[in-house]
Amino acid sequence: MKRVMLVDDSDLMRVIQQTHLRAQKFEVVAEARNGVEAIDLFRIHRPEIVTMDITMPHMDGLTCMREILAINPETRIIIITAIDDPAVALRAMESGAYAVLQKPFRASQLTEILKTLA
Repeated sequence: MKRVMLVDDSDLMRVIQQTHLRAQKFEVVAEARNGVEAIDLFRIHRPEIVTMDITMPHMDGLTCMREILAINPETRIIIITAIDDPAVALRAMESGAYAVLQKPFRASQLTEILKTLA
């Protein structure tokens, strides 16, 4: 069972993702509201997969993603963002994101990405 950490400042988005991930038999091991929390929790829980918002307080998702990948480059990070800008998605992919999903996303979109990781 793959271990996942959710990083989003929206409680609702974390609940939606958690519900879907658990239904797909992924283990949600940690949740963070910002990039600073995420790095601390990543060091403790060492998840294989991280879902990451970009716009968050204290540390944005792209900066957090680079720090997490510096700790473990094998981590698969799925960016889930409301930013509708192809340049941002491209920058995320160039920085090491495994995939980028646009909010609001369909559960089937996340399922397809997760299937490639399972």
